[in-house]
Amino acid sequence: MCGISGIVSRHPLTPRQEEAAARLNAALAHRGPNGEGAHRAAQAVLAMRRLSIIDLDGGWQPIYNEDRSLAVTCNGEIYNYIELRPTLEARGHRYSTNSDVENILHLYEEHGLDFVHHLRGMFAIALWDEKRGRLVLARDRMGEKPIYLYDDGETLYYASEMKALLASGAAAFELDPVAIHDYFHFQYVPEPATAVKGIRKLSAGHMLVVETEPWSVREIKYWDMLDVDPLDADPVQTLRGVLDEMAELVIRADVPVGVALSSGLDSSAVTTLAVSKYPGTMHAFSVGYPGKLHNDERAGARALAEHLKIPFHDVELHTEEMVACFPDVNFYRDDPIADISGFGYYMVQKASREAGIPVMLQGQGGDELFWGYDWVRAALGESRARGEDDRAGLKNLWASREFIRPTGLSRAGLGPFAYGLGGLVPTWQRYRRRTAPPPERLVFYDLARDYARATREAGALFTPNFRAAVTEMPGRHFMLERPWRDLPAHFTKLIAQTYLLENGVAQGDRLGMASSIELRLPLLDYKLVETVIGLRKARPDHTLPPKHWFKEALRGRVPDWVLERPKRGFEPPVRAWHAALFAAYGDRLADGVLVEEGILTPNAARQLASGPFPKNTTTPLSFKALTLELWARRMQDQLP
Repeated sequence: MCGISGIVSRHPLTPRQEEAAARLNAALAHRGPNGEGAHRAAQAVLAMRRLSIIDLDGGWQPIYNEDRSLAVTCNGEIYNYIELRPTLEARGHRYSTNSDVENILHLYEEHGLDFVHHLRGMFAIALWDEKRGRLVLARDRMGEKPIYLYDDGETLYYASEMKALLASGAAAFELDPVAIHDYFHFQYVPEPATAVKGIRKLSAGHMLVVETEPWSVREIKYWDMLDVDPLDADPVQTLRGVLDEMAELVIRADVPVGVALSSGLDSSAVTTLAVSKYPGTMHAFSVGYPGKLHNDERAGARALAEHLKIPFHDVELHTEEMVACFPDVNFYRDDPIADISGFGYYMVQKASREAGIPVMLQGQGGDELFWGYDWVRAALGESRARGEDDRAGLKNLWASREFIRPTGLSRAGLGPFAYGLGGLVPTWQRYRRRTAPPPERLVFYDLARDYARATREAGALFTPNFRAAVTEMPGRHFMLERPWRDLPAHFTKLIAQTYLLENGVAQGDRLGMASSIELRLPLLDYKLVETVIGLRKARPDHTLPPKHWFKEALRGRVPDWVLERPKRGFEPPVRAWHAALFAAYGDRLADGVLVEEGILTPNAARQLASGPFPKNTTTPLSFKALTLELWARRMQDQLP
């Protein structure tokens, strides 16, 4: 686990480019406090900061192959590293470390660019092939580890965090109007875009290959969760086997491991599976809010920790501390993400580091994989009842022109998001009578009242120049092309590539690394994801009770009183926190970056700063604006 960065140029590197590479790596020191390393070639630099998790004494990067013609740096973990090694050694490859990362070199020697298909893990990889003059960047299938990119036409810069690209001096800080417009819809910027013009992300499940002779840059999509064949097998027994294998591979480490434990099913399942595979190494962490029993997770979490006989760490969150930390949390997230519950995730991981535990498990992904929300099943059921889809998918359904972002708090916000998808089906005839995109496109549109109002209100806040610069609709990211087969699987992918990836996975990684914590999400293991999609294609499960397959696969392992408990997450006292934040920072909107950059009119900024906060909107425009303002100020400070 670490941070990676580097550059590759059309021409031999200049001293100025070498200095930029050094600034890139220095800006990632928090991601790797145990040390640093770099490989320098005539046209490239690969650098890293290390957080030691596996092969503590060895495993320093870059790691080289036998003749040093290949060098690799990697952020993340290759979970199947022990299983890979015997086969590669039998093929004659000689290892110099016990690191999981060294397998990448030998797989590349054996399989070329197909090496990535043999990896099971979370990773952001940079590999330099000296003989070919080639840089290969690869990002894991579910996007747990980030790679940010900036290409000025002559040199490509990459890093684990956007702030490093700014600190290098290569990229300027200029807000992208289209991305900012997306942000006010979605409360985050959907990848591959970022809020800063010219900086983008390498998409999950993609590789970037840079050839220096002759110069070329090409992006390769190597994985899509929908490219899975139907799996005609017993769902419960199949999932039990995959969950066991997942726990064995994903959770192992050479250091103590913590679990972010709410009183909900997903984190409870991860905790129980972890303890069963690695007894005596787990610690549970949970959060609570003084005087807010409805939001307090600790009683349920403590009960499971005591049942499993593992240490329990209590983290109490105070409003005053949240207000003081809010600008820092915004900055640590690297992307603007208007999720007030991020403070709770940050404090849990900070507590883990203070307890000497550098690895943290979370339960993200369970609701998205296993129909944890009624709205998804309702949307599909109503669609079939109206004869609007069959096993070939939705037919004759024309979508409207926009997809409005799910408003909400962390995983709790997916409830209204899904409700919005359900709202699509009863209104399809109305949209079919209107001008619509080509019929081969399907886009989900959220019709809930507060989203529609947010769209209208956001338009009134922006300056005329900003509105004129926004030429693309928010829903462009999520259009589904014909044929619309396996719509339940499409729903799963839609959630995974939007809210789960940006609001959940992205902020979890950055907030964890702010405290030098490696965050692992076992339920996003791609083998588990593929198994669920395959089973779902063979026998759709959205008409079953919520999380039916998941619960039955866990029955007998997780206590029944946990299996039947209502879904919970780290849910803060939202309105009280909003009010406290605006009392402390609201006046910064009036003369801030968003006004200077011509995004908000001065009058709109003053109105947002003064509130009030609508009771039926969980993430009001004012909070989105304040989050973006404080984020932009801190990111500007990174410029050299």
